[in-house]
Amino acid sequence: MQKSPQQTQQAFTAFARAAEGRGASRRLRVTGRAPGIVYGGTTKPQTIELDHNALIHALKKEAFHSTILNMTLGETTQRVLLRDVQMHPFRHEVLHIDFQRVDENRKIHMKVPLHFTNGENSPAVKTTDAIISHVLTELDVSCLPKDLPAFIEVDLSTLAVGQSIHVSDVALPPGVTAVTRGGESPVVVTAIVPRVIAEVEEVAAVVEPGAVEGAAAEAGKAGDKAPEKGGEKAADKGADKAPAKKDDKTPAKKDDKK
Repeated sequence: MQKSPQQTQQAFTAFARAAEGRGASRRLRVTGRAPGIVYGGTTKPQTIELDHNALIHALKKEAFHSTILNMTLGETTQRVLLRDVQMHPFRHEVLHIDFQRVDENRKIHMKVPLHFTNGENSPAVKTTDAIISHVLTELDVSCLPKDLPAFIEVDLSTLAVGQSIHVSDVALPPGVTAVTRGGESPVVVTAIVPRVIAEVEEVAAVVEPGAVEGAAAEAGKAGDKAPEKGGEKAADKGADKAPAKKDDKTPAKKDDKK
C-alpha cells in the first residue's frame, strides 16, 4: 500500500559571497569553500558560498536532493530546492551549486525517488526464477511545496511473471501528479525470466524423460565395440602378409643356385 512519507527537515548554512568570476571561485575553492547561487521568488539572485566538506556530506543524503531545504543565510532562513550540482571531472569536488527559492503558493516540479517494497514476496520471485527489473528509480511529479513527499513507495507484492507496473498504477499521495511526456504511462518495474533459464525449461519440456540417458548409453556401447573390431582386422592383416613374403622368397633362391 502506498505511503505518504513526511518530508525530513534538511538544513544547511550558506554565506554571502561578494567576489564573482572564475578566478574568485577558484580561490574560494582553495580555501575549502564551494561557490553557489540562490534564485527565484520575488528576490534577486544572490551569490553564496558553503563549507565544502559539509556540502559533500549533505549531498550523500537522498533527502538533500528531493526535499525542501532550510537554508540559513545571515539572519534569515529560506526554503529552497537543490536544482543543480556541478562536479569536477575527476576530483571529488563541487565546482558550483544552484538553489531555487520556494514559493508556497506555486506548484513545483521535482524528481522524487521510488522505494520498492515486498519484492521478495511477489509471485514472480516466490514461484519462479524471475528477476524484477527496475526501469525507473525516480518519478517526476508536480505539486505544491507542502505536498511534496520524501519518496514514493511502490508495492511489488502482487507482481507476477510477465507483468509490469506502470506509472498510472502507482498510487500517489494527495495533491501529487506524475509528469510524463505526452501523457504516456511508462513502465516502472517489470518481472522477467532470464533467457537462459527459459530455454532450458523449454528443452526439458520437449525431450522425453530418459531419452538423454538412453542416447548416452548407446553411444557408450558403440564406443566400446569400435576399437575391438579395428584391432582384430589389423592383427589379421599383419599375420597374413608377413609370413607369406618370407616363405615365398627363400626357397626360390636356393633352387636357382643348385
